[in-house]
Parts: sequence; structure tokens; C-alpha cells
Amino acid sequence: MMRSPFFNLSGWLCAALLTGMALAGAEEFRPELVGDIGLGGYYTRSIVRGNQNEFSALPYLDFEYGRLFARVDTLGVKTLKMGYGYLELVGRISQDGFNTNAPNLAGLGNRETSVPIGVGTLQVTPLGGVMINAFHDVNRSQGDLFEVIYGGQIDLPRVTLYPLIGGEYQSRKYVRYYYGISPLEAANSQYAAYQPAAAVNGLIGLIAEISLTDEYYLNCNVRRKWLGNAIQLSPVVSQGYLDTGYISLSYRFR
Repeated sequence: MMRSPFFNLSGWLCAALLTGMALAGAEEFRPELVGDIGLGGYYTRSIVRGNQNEFSALPYLDFEYGRLFARVDTLGVKTLKMGYGYLELVGRISQDGFNTNAPNLAGLGNRETSVPIGVGTLQVTPLGGVMINAFHDVNRSQGDLFEVIYGGQIDLPRVTLYPLIGGEYQSRKYVRYYYGISPLEAANSQYAAYQPAAAVNGLIGLIAEISLTDEYYLNCNVRRKWLGNAIQLSPVVSQGYLDTGYISLSYRFR
């Protein structure tokens, strides 16, 4: 079976970056916790027919500790210095899996949540921050994901706003696993077979960071992702966009 070119590339990069980390060991990263830790409420509006919207209470993590970091749903380690940031090894905490217990999804198999692993960077420039990540799902889909997101900054009294705009590429394997209908599923369900191509999704969002005291912060995030045609045309998809958001209360370590 032919392996994904991205998977081969990411494996080579991981080996090279780990070697680079050893050679750059003299560079100083403070072994101190800096950033926010708290509790958040998370919301995802379901795009799958018959499935309910998701609400969950989970830890809120946005911190750095030496080379290690957490950015809400992205965990990683900084390696080589690159521009205004570092080349990073990253993993994503996803919620893209779903079950097919609903009556109108009878005959379809459950979709397991992806486990995206890859490389990326956060470039904090004088004109704003740019986050670039390339992932490979090491779980069932074996698909690839690539995202570029720009974030600005607006400072107000006790409130900082971060408007976001970006795009995301989802490979054919990823889209087919989650939103396709195999011939066997078509024979067992009410849907015709559907084998979609890759998809490009656009997104906008807004993060609000509200200072309650010198140590405690309220963080709010809303985001809308416009789904590419390959996803929108899936028989199991009920709308053309995905809304997510969270609100959290956190303590800031300095």
C-alpha cells in the first residue's frame, strides 16, 4: 500500500528536528510555567444529520513551559528557531468523530475521532500572528490537514481582541472517511454512494481576553468555518458551515 507523501515527509522532518533540538540544547528556555490554566465550556454545532450539538466542560490550557506549549486544542514542543518563532512538533485535540446511532444514519459506520500529528509554527510578527500547521491523521482516516490562520490584536481597557481569518485544506482521504458513503454503506442505508474529493474551508473568528483581576482572566472564542463543496454535498451533512466556541475562566502564571 502506498503511504501518504506527507506522512513520509513528516517522519523525515521529525527525525531532523529532534537532531536539531539536541544540537541547539544550549539555547535557553525558561523552565517556568507562563500563561493561562483554567476551566472552559466548549460548544460545537453539529453538521451531521441527526446528531446533537455538543457541549462539554474541559480544562482550558494556554501556556508555555520551556519548549513545551499548549494552545487550547494544540499541544507541542518548540524545536529550531525560525523567523519570528520556532519550527514545532504539534498534535491536535480533535472532536471530528461522530456516531451513527441516529435513525437516519442507520447502516453507516461510526467515524472515529482523528489523531492529527505534524509540524507547524507560530510567527508572532509586528503585524500580527500567523499560525501554520500541517497534520497527518494517524488514526482511521489516514488523511492530511493543512491550515494557515492570521490573528490581529486590538487593545482596549481591560480587554484584548484577536480577530482571526484563515483557511484549511482537508485531503481526499480525510473527507472521504468522515463524509463519504462507501458502496457497502450505500447498500445498507438510505444513501447513495458518495466518494468526495479534497476540500478547502475558509474561517473567521474572534477571541476576547477580558482581565478580571491581575491574575484571573475570562477568555471567549467564537469561530465559523465555511465548508468546501466536497463536504457540503455529502448526504450526511446538514449545513454549509461549522460553528464552534468556548468561554473559560483561567489563572495566569507569570
